[in-house]
Amino acid sequence: MKKKGLFKKIENSHIAFFAIAIILFWIKTYIAYQMEFKLGIDNNLQKFLLAINPISSALFFMGLALLSKKHTKKIMIAINFIMSFLLYANIVYYRFFNDFITVPVIMQAKSNSGQLGDSANSLMNGLDIFYFTDTIVLIILAFTVFKKAVSKNRKTYQLVLLFAVTVFLFNLGLAEKDRPQLLSRSFDRNYLVKYLGAYNFTIFDVIQNIESSSQRAMASSSDVSTVQNYRQANYTAPNPAYFGKAKGMNVIYVSLESFQNFMINYKMPDGQEVTPFLNSLANDGETFYFDNFYHQTGQGKTSDAEFLMENSLYPLSQGAVFINKDQNTYQAAPAILGEKGYTSAVFHGNYKTFWNRNVMYRQLGYDQFFDAEYYDMSTENTKNYGMKDKPYFQESMPMLESLKQPFYTKFITLSNHFPFEMDPEDTTFPAGDFGDSVVNNYFQSAHYMDEALKQFFDSLKKDGLYDNSVIILYGDHYGLSENHNTAMAKVLGVPKITPTINASLQETPLFIHVPGVKGGVQHQFGGEVDVRPTLLHLLGIDTKDYIEFGSDLLSPQHRNWALFRNGDFVSPNVDQISGKYYNPTTGEVVPETPAYKSISDKVQQELQMSDDVVSKDLLRFYTPTGFKPIDPNNYQYLGPKGKSQQSKVQTSGE
Repeated sequence: MKKKGLFKKIENSHIAFFAIAIILFWIKTYIAYQMEFKLGIDNNLQKFLLAINPISSALFFMGLALLSKKHTKKIMIAINFIMSFLLYANIVYYRFFNDFITVPVIMQAKSNSGQLGDSANSLMNGLDIFYFTDTIVLIILAFTVFKKAVSKNRKTYQLVLLFAVTVFLFNLGLAEKDRPQLLSRSFDRNYLVKYLGAYNFTIFDVIQNIESSSQRAMASSSDVSTVQNYRQANYTAPNPAYFGKAKGMNVIYVSLESFQNFMINYKMPDGQEVTPFLNSLANDGETFYFDNFYHQTGQGKTSDAEFLMENSLYPLSQGAVFINKDQNTYQAAPAILGEKGYTSAVFHGNYKTFWNRNVMYRQLGYDQFFDAEYYDMSTENTKNYGMKDKPYFQESMPMLESLKQPFYTKFITLSNHFPFEMDPEDTTFPAGDFGDSVVNNYFQSAHYMDEALKQFFDSLKKDGLYDNSVIILYGDHYGLSENHNTAMAKVLGVPKITPTINASLQETPLFIHVPGVKGGVQHQFGGEVDVRPTLLHLLGIDTKDYIEFGSDLLSPQHRNWALFRNGDFVSPNVDQISGKYYNPTTGEVVPETPAYKSISDKVQQELQMSDDVVSKDLLRFYTPTGFKPIDPNNYQYLGPKGKSQQSKVQTSGE
């Protein structure tokens, strides 16, 4: 009788139902941490924090259901589902990006909806139902064992809230002990999730975004002074041997989608080169090929690379500038060169709203935007994110020829995009054999892109544009994330991917061809932020009055290191990765020295300065000498059926 009475008491207890919900959710989240995320757990304290950090947020949010007397179970199940969905969304996102979803990323998803389906589907599998099993169990229990359970005392929530806050403060205190200034200094979301948990990170992210919005409203012209002083102290003067060597020439940028530098000179087991055309550029002695060049993108990936190239400013640590700061004032390369008589245009085989480009390009001062409306977007010409590279370049040529010279142009390739699958009719090149379909496909799609680039260069030579154009090819960001490290170890012929090898895999190639200028392989370290000052100096435009954070790659004064958006950096003598210093040759951890600390401090300072410029929209308070601010309202991308794209635009036929 006593057992029946006890069971009856539990059966009618909403607290018992609540406890089961918390325990199931806690276990599931911890398993997800271990199975899905690579958080870099280094010690027992971090293991303990990883185990307890889901508890406070689970108590706080699911405890809200205790405020209701009639619908406690329904509300608890709904909250459980929402939190489970957030966890699963992070899992899918992390499988490719090795990063966590932020509020700006959600805003990006709204802008890019309908474009991401293939990639997202390829990252899901049937076993993922596990991440919703606790929700299913709770639904079953609510209609069976706990059918009669109701909440009778709202004061219970007060105790749960007090416990949730106590657990969180305990968690935060231990985290701060292991990682001082965790919330104020960290640019790396992995740290925040490792120490505080995915759900507490989301709360922190929301608070940060509210704070960021208020920063712009409170900014004033006096905030620019600090940035100007830093800029003047770190200005890299141009190399007299190269300054102005490309004056008056056309500029052609080509963004190489997801292309990593390890592919250059890589050969398949049968001896075939994966990218024979790019290899020829790297080895011809006529083209500058930078073999220690790194992408510096954040969550905005391709759009971040564009932002870096055009502005020599770093992208945001969360979200994408193209989405979140599309109304800011910028002093981008198209606007700078527009004052020098250049016509500017972008060619992109996707629709203009993807990554909010139709809005952002107006802020950057692009005269024309040739998007998908200008191309034959038939089924045989398109895949994944838009137009295949070969028909894209072929159809772009007449539009490029129509531009008044000199022009500043950008071509954005798309074929070499995750998951890298190719239509059989588009390639006969063999796939890799490394036990990972994504990695295997990468070799085929990279080879296809290489063939398309050769086709494009042949067209430029045939039309006479090659001999009067600076051509810059750059890999925009990595293509293969850390989730493919097992296969990548086989690709590189190493036992495993160490932190320093992973850092080297963030290398993306940079090629700069200047007609009449001798090139060759360049070993200096640099990143995407460094390209704009390098180009402008080649064109004979000194950048000393512009607020930018790049360093001319061809200058004798060029700093020989490159930072990542998360605050890590690489250099010839030391890599800083997740707060530790490594010997890049041996991969061993080394002690801190004043020289290493100096670079680390400079990295943090530079990222903060750039964040201030972008978050506070500081360029609205500053106009460089000789620069005329643009009016974005003068730029209208109406498409081929519209009257015109921009009143200033002239073509060779007009």
